Amino acid sequence: MPNPFSRPSLSLLVLVLAFGLSACVPRQLLVNGAADALTAQGQAEEEDIGLAREASAFYLKLSESLLRQSPGHLALAESVASGFTQYAYAFVASEAERMMNTDAKAAHQLNERARRLYLRAHRHAMAALAQSSPGLVASLAKTSGPLAGLLKPEEVGVAYWAAASWGAYIALSKDDPDAVADLPLAVRLAEMVWRSAPTFGQGSAASLMGNFEAARPGGSMAKAAAYFDEAIAAGGGQNPGPLVAKAEAIAQAAGDRQAFEALLQQALSVSAKRMDLSSQVMRQRAQWLLDNVDDLF
Repeated sequence: MPNPFSRPSLSLLVLVLAFGLSACVPRQLLVNGAADALTAQGQAEEEDIGLAREASAFYLKLSESLLRQSPGHLALAESVASGFTQYAYAFVASEAERMMNTDAKAAHQLNERARRLYLRAHRHAMAALAQSSPGLVASLAKTSGPLAGLLKPEEVGVAYWAAASWGAYIALSKDDPDAVADLPLAVRLAEMVWRSAPTFGQGSAASLMGNFEAARPGGSMAKAAAYFDEAIAAGGGQNPGPLVAKAEAIAQAAGDRQAFEALLQQALSVSAKRMDLSSQVMRQRAQWLLDNVDDLF
C-alpha cells in the first residue's frame, strides 16, 4: 500500500513547479498528473523513522492540497488518509502515551492533536468515497440488516483508511458522545472492507476487524482473536502489525503476560527482517511495550 512517509523526488518537485509555468496545459490535467506522481512516489519505502518524520509533513501538505483540487483521485485520497493516520499514530499518539506518566498535560495536548489528525484523514477518505459511490455513506447509516454490496477494488484502500482513522478518532473521543455514537458505522465500514478484500494489506483488514471486535461494547474476545489469527495468516506470519495488535487487544486484556510477551517477541523477530517504515514503527512499539511490561501487568 502507499507509504506516506517517503521523500519527494526531484522529478516530483519539478512537476509541482510546472503548475506556475505551463499555462497552455489544462489545470486539471496538471493536478491529476501531480497526484499520480505523488501516489507513485508514495510506493517507495523509507526505513529511517527520524527521516520519515522530517519528510512527511511536506509530503502530506502537498498531497492534501492536490487532493483538494482533484477530490475524485482515489489513489491520492488513500495516500493522504493513510499518511495522516499513520503520522498521528507513529509520531503523535505514541509519543503521548510514552509521556503520560511524566507530563499528563503535554500528553493530553498531543492526544488532542492526534485526534484532529485522525479526523482530518477520515474526512478526506470519506469525501473521496462519497464521490466514487454516492450511496455508500447512506448505506452505512443503516446499522441493522445486511451490508450493502462489496466495494469497488479501487475503493478498498481508501475505505480501509477511512475506517481505521475513524476508529482511532473515536478511541480518543470517549468524552464526546456524538463521536462514540458513530462506532457502529465505523465497524460496518471496516466489515465492508474485510468482506470486499479479506487479505488486504497482508492482513490489515482482518486485524482492524479484530481491534473493533475487541473494543466495541458486547464484543467477543474469541471472535476478535480469530480475526487476529486470520490477519497473521494472511501476512504469512511476516507482518508484525497483527502480532502487536493481538498482544495488546487480546493477551493484555486477558492478563496473559506470557502470551503478551511471546507475541511481541515474535513481532520483533519478524520486523527485524523487514526494513519498511510500518514494520519499524511496529518494532519500536513492540519493544516499548516489552520495556514497560511490569507496568502493564
